[in-house]
Amino acid sequence: MLLAPMVVRTGMNPDVTSLIPEQDTAARHLELLTLEEAHDLLRLLQMIAAEGPDELSEEAQWFAREIAARIPSEN
Repeated sequence: MLLAPMVVRTGMNPDVTSLIPEQDTAARHLELLTLEEAHDLLRLLQMIAAEGPDELSEEAQWFAREIAARIPSEN
């Protein structure tokens, strides 16, 4: 995979966040995105996915679907 998994601060999955060692608070913070950041990332992935049929656009499309399913829609 080209992109690392993420956790959004609203509705965090404790199983995912427990994978980060407790003593590494900097890594724990870096693993989290705000809802606004998640929407920005979703838009970026959708733009990459629309660029054409190649491995990167297919992976971006998959990640965009996964992120869209996990975050509330933007108003």
